[in-house]
Amino acid sequence: MNEIKKELLDEVIAAANAAYQLAYAPYSKFHVGAAALTTNGNVVNGCNVENASYGLTICAERNCISHAVVNGEQQFEVIVIYTEQDKLTPPCGACRQVIAEFFEQSAPVIAVNHKNEQQVWTVQELLPDAFTPKDLLDL
Repeated sequence: MNEIKKELLDEVIAAANAAYQLAYAPYSKFHVGAAALTTNGNVVNGCNVENASYGLTICAERNCISHAVVNGEQQFEVIVIYTEQDKLTPPCGACRQVIAEFFEQSAPVIAVNHKNEQQVWTVQELLPDAFTPKDLLDL
């Protein structure tokens, strides 16, 4: 697994917490913030944004990654998912697929809660045998 300096990881966790504070979740009341460190050293974040048409809701992880892409970033080192749930929250299936699109299989995916408890997975552990761009390209 990739090693991230503690100070840098703390910055990513703080950015995920800040995004959590901005989540728009009037229906589920399940606020989620996410932040990622790009390979260029930038920290980007996003929050979940619900919609009355539930299927149009976007998760924090996908919002975070989309925010990075629109700003020219497409490669990442780590992603943090922050909630204030006692049970640590892994990414949903759709988010796992999008994470697998942009992160190396060995990249850490970290769930953090308000108690600063943490669970770390690699992308590979969350989505083994993921369908990625490598499956489309003749490399």
